[in-house]
Amino acid sequence: MIDVLVVGGGNAALCAALMAREAGASVLLLEASPREWRGGNSQHTRNLRCMHEAPQDVLVDAYPEEEYWQDLLKVTGGLTDERLARIAIRASSCCRDWMRTHGVHFQPPLSGALHVARTNAFFMGGGKALVNAYFRSAEKLGVQIRYDTPVVSVELDGDRFVAVLTAGGERIEARSCVLAAGGFESNREWLSEAWGVNERGERPAENFLIRGTRFNEGVLLKALIDAGADSIGDPTQAHMVAIDARAPLYDGGICTRIDCVSLGVVVNREAKRFYDEGEDFWPKRYAIWGRLVAQQPGQIGYSIIDRKAIGRFMPPVFPGTVADSLPELARKLGLPEAAFVETINAYNAACRGGTFDHTALDDCHTEGLAPAKTHWARPIDTPPFYGYPLRPGVTFTYLGLRVNEESAVHFGGRPSPNLFVAGEMMAGNVLGKGYTAGVGMAIGTAFGRIAGTQAAKAAKAAKAVKAVKEEQHALA
Repeated sequence: MIDVLVVGGGNAALCAALMAREAGASVLLLEASPREWRGGNSQHTRNLRCMHEAPQDVLVDAYPEEEYWQDLLKVTGGLTDERLARIAIRASSCCRDWMRTHGVHFQPPLSGALHVARTNAFFMGGGKALVNAYFRSAEKLGVQIRYDTPVVSVELDGDRFVAVLTAGGERIEARSCVLAAGGFESNREWLSEAWGVNERGERPAENFLIRGTRFNEGVLLKALIDAGADSIGDPTQAHMVAIDARAPLYDGGICTRIDCVSLGVVVNREAKRFYDEGEDFWPKRYAIWGRLVAQQPGQIGYSIIDRKAIGRFMPPVFPGTVADSLPELARKLGLPEAAFVETINAYNAACRGGTFDHTALDDCHTEGLAPAKTHWARPIDTPPFYGYPLRPGVTFTYLGLRVNEESAVHFGGRPSPNLFVAGEMMAGNVLGKGYTAGVGMAIGTAFGRIAGTQAAKAAKAAKAVKAVKEEQHALA
């Protein structure tokens, strides 16, 4: 019998598998996807948010625990378990050396990744390189890996894990188990059920795009909740960003994100602005824009900039719609021309000049305009003008399983002795809402490593108990 069974193939699952194997356990990892699509959403990531008290290799200055916590507290609005959040924060300060031993390399921030040189460590080659490195290391250490093996249910004896059942009908037993199979973001039926019908009679989720893997359908999450596992989080809350409306339904990844929002204005299909584009630095606010667009008519918006903004943001994969005048841009985007020109003219008139500096919270703002733009407000008056259509892009959902410091799944408030969970399936303990760049990887890495360690301990304890029973039976 296998000591530790890991279900999933992303960052959290791989961290769990590696830690369990390093602890001496035999490990089997089941990945639902084919080998070429392995890695879950982690293959689309770029960086890890890291606490550090002083400059460290690719990280400049300092990013102390309390500042990290305050950043997380701000984006979640207090919907976070401080005890678990601080575990992830502290773990982020000392995990990189371990990551390097498994083949992960880091690099300085990319030139288009503003404001994160101090807070985030970037993976050389991105998330795909990271998961490939982990898979290589796992194979070298003797972790058994099986692809194309979706798990559809978990067999329990009360709160104790017994076995899993695969989609192919195979029953696999293990002494302990780590679940790290992702959220339900690619289950469009579940998303639609969660979001329901809005006041305009629309089903918003029908217009959502999925930034990540198509394999995260939440099958195990639902199975565990149905089996009595304690859940946490709102099913409508997610890491949801504004991405190019022309992106593919699945696996668009980082390159479909539109990063020029704070440099211009965003309007809905009625050509009206609806939120402060300059509220804070982009890495702290990019993840609110998907939900904002989801609340607009038709779940669509348009990011509008002029020539002055070009070169100041990471260019998206699709080119913007270009026009030499505002009326022409409105027509090309299919927006009401008069309303669009009126919105831009009102914004331009409200801009109060200062010293524009997109690397700081500058003094360029609007006056007498609702909603205000509090930073980086410059008139959109220099042709050519550019427009990018926006749709909500779901990265991962926050509904998950409740855990403790040992990442154990809870049933009726009691932790399971041998069933653990990591990654998206428990991130809602820390992320009740909101997001800040790189924190998902911090949570997955911290609790993946914890879950793997605890699963190995549980397996060792189970073997010890079995040995004692066998000895007692022999003596009898």
